Amino acid sequence: ARECLYAGIRAAKAGDRLQRISRAVYDHARKENYGIVHQYCGHGVGFDIHEDPVVMNIPRGANPRLSAGMVLAIEPMVNLGTADTRGPFADGWTVYTADGQPSAHFEQTVAITEDGPLVLTAE
Repeated sequence: ARECLYAGIRAAKAGDRLQRISRAVYDHARKENYGIVHQYCGHGVGFDIHEDPVVMNIPRGANPRLSAGMVLAIEPMVNLGTADTRGPFADGWTVYTADGQPSAHFEQTVAITEDGPLVLTAE
């Protein structure tokens, strides 16, 4: 999941399309034979924490051109087995993998700049 995150960050360049990020995340997960969760995704960050565009972890959906000044949360969620999940449950938050295998989620908030992606959050 961390490698998928950094593949997505490297792909976040002004002038390129949003799905370039999604493709980088997805391709790395599939290369390693992991399931990439489709139901949850990253997002734009602005006046509200969750804004458009939706940053999918698979190459589908909207595909706007990235421009300097955009801020995105890139959030790969990778499962050892199936990509499918169950939930959220009664607490409104908890989600499990459908096959009970482990899952991982890494996230960074990234600014798109003319000089390349700039990670705004610290690990």
